[in-house]
Amino acid sequence: MSANLAQAGAYLIQILLGLYVVTVMLRFLMQVSRADYYNPVSQAIVRITDPAIRPLRKVLPTFRGVDFATLVVAFVIQLIAVMLVMSLYGNPLFHPIYLAWVLVGMFSLILKIYFWALIIMVIASWLAPYSQHPVLVLVHQITEPICAPARKLLPPMGGLDFSIILVFAFIYIIDNILVIEPIAHGYLHVPPGLILGL
Repeated sequence: MSANLAQAGAYLIQILLGLYVVTVMLRFLMQVSRADYYNPVSQAIVRITDPAIRPLRKVLPTFRGVDFATLVVAFVIQLIAVMLVMSLYGNPLFHPIYLAWVLVGMFSLILKIYFWALIIMVIASWLAPYSQHPVLVLVHQITEPICAPARKLLPPMGGLDFSIILVFAFIYIIDNILVIEPIAHGYLHVPPGLILGL
């Protein structure tokens, strides 16, 4: 297979399967944060991901708010994407290192989702501070579990909530300095752009 065809195929795999992994991880974060199930956006995410997750629910039930079926589906889909992309470039279809790549990638993806959700919250607070749009409501519900502890450390002052700055700093430190970057690119040598979130 020529390099251009391999690159095009890898791009399509990463986009299509990557979008599905993001949707599955959003569902996981909705469950962890106990977001409103009846929100139209939540309903759409559940409908899209249910066919893959529902069969596993019989084997892997939810435990203390953690839906292991959802995590397994995200892991398997991301692993399939890695295997397909690596095989397109002439690498082995499977290697044990792929499992580590996917685990680190999933953790990084969660941090990226939180990061962009916080960006949406900040922009919405300027442009539409009192909006009850379903997307903004869901974003607020997903981010509240990580914003609430920061709000205790740095309460709102003069009507302004600076606690989000602490959350941004925490995400940046974990993602770029302490955990994700050093492990992914320092120890595991994940190829750039291979894993969604890395």
